[in-house]
Amino acid sequence: MNAPLDPSAVKPLERKGSLLRTVRAVAWSLVGLRKGSEYQQDVEKLNPLHIIVVGLVAVFLLVMGLMALVNWVV
Repeated sequence: MNAPLDPSAVKPLERKGSLLRTVRAVAWSLVGLRKGSEYQQDVEKLNPLHIIVVGLVAVFLLVMGLMALVNWVV
């Protein structure tokens, strides 16, 4: 049988992604172009909560920009 894991022996996963790297990852994902190796690095280093927040802000800015463009054209 396996011995039970000691909770103090397991280190939590540390993610040290910068805000700029998170913004770059979200921008490339909105465009739809991303290398597989860079995606793997993002998965390892970026905090999922930061990606969600930056993604929501980016989508909001995209929608507002499109609305401003439509109002300017019409």
